[in-house]
Amino acid sequence: MRYSLFSDMRAFVAIELSEKVRAALAREQSRLQAVCGHNPDIRWTRPDGLHLTLKFLGEIPAEQVLYVTAALEALDPFEKFEVEVKGFGFFPDALHPRVFWAGFDAPAALAHLGRSVETALEKLGFAREDRPFRPHLTLARFRTPRAERTLAAAVEEMDSTSFGRFEVREFFLFESHLLTGGAEYRKVARFPDVDD
Repeated sequence: MRYSLFSDMRAFVAIELSEKVRAALAREQSRLQAVCGHNPDIRWTRPDGLHLTLKFLGEIPAEQVLYVTAALEALDPFEKFEVEVKGFGFFPDALHPRVFWAGFDAPAALAHLGRSVETALEKLGFAREDRPFRPHLTLARFRTPRAERTLAAAVEEMDSTSFGRFEVREFFLFESHLLTGGAEYRKVARFPDVDD
């Protein structure tokens, strides 16, 4: 289903979380923010901004949106599969954190879908990621890569905590608008393009 006419946009390809998982993560984010206290170095992601990103595209012109959509529509259909949001971590590590994330326990089907999207869009000139696909949800970013011991200690206690499972049967091309209060997201197209 197409959601609108295309225009220049900041875009990415992602899987949407279930509302139940999003709510569980929002509760945990609130708890961890309280544990950390006010820390201007940590920018927490708004819960409505959590997506499982398959490919970030950046700013793309309107005519390229058409090619991206066509390339994703041409992908082979995939069997639905379940993923579990589980555990936490830091990129690159807890001593020099840039990103605080929640991880996934997922079948090989998720990595296969990620590779399919990557390959299809590489043919359109989008550079292939040089790092292996590591599914995660960015919960916070650090302005300065300094160890946040309180957060690291809280995370260590909950390393295998599950925030729920959900079924993946579709993914989306999203547009993001950067606003002063954070990004706002809009679905542009759904894949596979089927009616409910």
